Parts: sequence; structure tokens; C-alpha cells
Amino acid sequence: MKRFLLLFLLLTCVFSSVDIFARGQEDVDKVKFIKEFREYKHRFLAKQLELSKEQENAFFEVYDKMEAETDKIASETRDLERKISESNDDVSDLEYDTATDAMFELKIKEGEIEKSYLEKFRSILTKRQLFMLKSAERNFNKALVQHQNRLHNKRARN
Repeated sequence: MKRFLLLFLLLTCVFSSVDIFARGQEDVDKVKFIKEFREYKHRFLAKQLELSKEQENAFFEVYDKMEAETDKIASETRDLERKISESNDDVSDLEYDTATDAMFELKIKEGEIEKSYLEKFRSILTKRQLFMLKSAERNFNKALVQHQNRLHNKRARN
């Protein structure tokens, strides 16, 4: 869970990096990065779950919708958190409470969204594949963290 959070924060930093590139180029790079990231994740999960071609098409259509919903609430929560933490004005206790509640409720909302997709996944995946889905997602996150660590170590040596 900590690794997932670290990865999530890392990706958030990558996505919100406005000072590195000109706005137009950044948008192109961001879209390209997201597309490549999604394709890599699809290949990884398809391999881990041993999906057939038919299952891949149906599964990732549903899976991407689920991820879009969870990404939306996570983004809204991060925006609220960023607004509070970067505020130059005095922040009221109510604003702190609202942001804190949103931050703590994020996992609950993500879980509710995932649970709402369970029946759709049951119609696409075998019982074994559905059982392995969370493990495959954790393995994907672990692989990303390991890759990031290798890149970091390689840069440190150079």
C-alpha cells in the first residue's frame, strides 16, 4: 500500500510538472506517457491474468472505465489538498476538516467504485482470474517501484 501511494504521488508529480516543458509540448508528452503507461499496464495484467484476446478486449474496456472513475475522485481530492496546502490566505478549520475528510474517505470511495464493477468483471473473467486481479495489480505496482529504483540507482552512479 505504501509503495502504491509512493507510485501514485510520483505519477502525480510527473503529471503536474508544468515548469519543465512548454505547455503545448507538455500536453503532448503527458498524453503520450499516459497512453504508453496504460498499454504497458494492459500487457502486464493480461499476462499475469492469462487473459484470452476476447477477455482482454472486454476486460480492459470495463477496467479503464473503473480506473477513470477512481482517478477522477483521486484527482479531485489531490486538488483540494493542494489548494489548502498551497493557500497564501488563512485556512479555516472547516476547510481543513473538509479536506481531511476527503483525504480519509478517498480509499472508501475507491473501494466502492471497485466493488461496483465486480459483477461486470465476473461476467468477463474466470473465478481464478478475478481472484488474481488484486494480486496482479499489486505486482504491477511493485514492478513500477522496482523500475523506478533501478533508474534512480543508475542515475546515482553516473
